[in-house]
Amino acid sequence: MAISMAIFGSIGFFTIHTGIPAEELVFIRCIFATLFLSAVWSLTGGYKKEKWCKKEMLYTIICGVFLVLNWVFLFKAFHDMAISLAISIYNVAPIFLLLLGSVFLKERMSVGAVLAVIVCFLGSFLIVGTKQFSSFSMLIDSGFVWAILSAICYAMTMFIGKGIKELSSYALTFIQTSVGIVILLPFMDFSVFSGLTSLNWFYILGTGIIHTGFVYYLFFDSLRSLPAIIVSALVFLDPLVAILLDITLLDFSPTIWQTLGMILIFWGILYTLKQPEKSTDKKEAVQEAS
Repeated sequence: MAISMAIFGSIGFFTIHTGIPAEELVFIRCIFATLFLSAVWSLTGGYKKEKWCKKEMLYTIICGVFLVLNWVFLFKAFHDMAISLAISIYNVAPIFLLLLGSVFLKERMSVGAVLAVIVCFLGSFLIVGTKQFSSFSMLIDSGFVWAILSAICYAMTMFIGKGIKELSSYALTFIQTSVGIVILLPFMDFSVFSGLTSLNWFYILGTGIIHTGFVYYLFFDSLRSLPAIIVSALVFLDPLVAILLDITLLDFSPTIWQTLGMILIFWGILYTLKQPEKSTDKKEAVQEAS
């Protein structure tokens, strides 16, 4: 699990070196994920044990739409802002999940939850800076909107995914990535793949093979034997590795305010670990990996 989370943390570094837009990169990732998961699903005979339900299938398809949008927006954010800042804002997703539960499920938010929401949004504000909020175009160009949208889509994936209880992790993600292929295919510009260097292809294939196939195998295999709280804690290795790579390899130097913003965000997210919701289970952790 620790290895899989650490590798996930390098996806931002790989993304910015692929030389292709976010939509095409997500399409590649969906293809690799679908092929890998279908192979494992078939070889293990897991498809024979699946319990199919129309309601869960509908939930899974809707989750697939938000999963794909989550990836697209996150990769767009990587191209427009520092990886450290994008991944920090992206990890505000559990806070949006708290808000969704409060609005749609009438779940009562404690004082601690409200403070966590305030702290995380304050951290996001500090990361972007006041100047970027002076106009909508500057806000778009900063990457902040893409990062926030990716967090919202991830939260929606988890929120809707709470209704999925019977499908296995492999079946769940296989269906979602298959939906991704169908959704993205009409928008693909395959001309972006011409003229790429061998290094570009290394990062593209690395994103598909390493960050999808190999990591999914490690993640799902370890998921079965770990308690949910450990999985949630190890998920923090993802942003930690991303930030370290950004600083050491891409020479990113956060300002004092940006550093404070990142600290505030992860401090707020820690609240979700101390007081996990009753409905939190390993399948939600699967969405985090996705």
